Amino acid sequence: MPHFHGMTLQWLGHASFHVQTARGTSILIDPWVESNPACPKDWKAPEKVDLVLCTHGHGDHIGDALSVEKKYHPTFVGIYELVGWLSSKGVKKTVGMNLGGTFRFHDVNISMVEAKHSSSIEENGTSIYAGEPAGYVLRVDGEPAIYHAGDTALFSDMKLVRELYAPDIACLPIGDHYTMGPRAAAMAANFVGCKKVVPIHYGTFPALTGTPAELRKHLEGTQIEVLSIEPGERLQ
Repeated sequence: MPHFHGMTLQWLGHASFHVQTARGTSILIDPWVESNPACPKDWKAPEKVDLVLCTHGHGDHIGDALSVEKKYHPTFVGIYELVGWLSSKGVKKTVGMNLGGTFRFHDVNISMVEAKHSSSIEENGTSIYAGEPAGYVLRVDGEPAIYHAGDTALFSDMKLVRELYAPDIACLPIGDHYTMGPRAAAMAANFVGCKKVVPIHYGTFPALTGTPAELRKHLEGTQIEVLSIEPGERLQ
């Protein structure tokens, strides 16, 4: 298990996470909870959410953004065009970023990194361009660095994430069809140089056929550990 110093990382199913730092900063990544079939129905929402990170505009990643805004009024971070759309829908506090940038929020540095995918918002039967998709590297003070890859295919520039940020933990999609599958995710883990992988974006829909067991098989002979946790489970 990762050696956190008071921080917790909780998977909420699909690509959604809740991060709580030792200093009390509450972070939600990809706010798709209420309508997420993989999120445990007995999940107890936190008393507060300070920061929301959005990887891209698809509904299975920002589907509950507006309800989170209504309940918590957090700061939303995302690619410039995506947070512009959120602002148009009444979100009060936004930080529009672009690839390569870093934003400091309380005790965490959030770096936006590249992802190979698409990004749009479905509104009234029309697809709206939502900017480029992204991943994030979270570097909480005194804690292991975490890379959330978002929805992505494998690409060789993941090696730059290793050189720039050296993440200890990588949350990588393995479902296949819409993202990379287990074999490509194993290669991504090696590119990133992480010590541990949390597999995400699998099993939610029938098309997402990749499994943690397949990922573990493709990582045999390496020192990379697969942390196959259940939705609602915390690493702490």
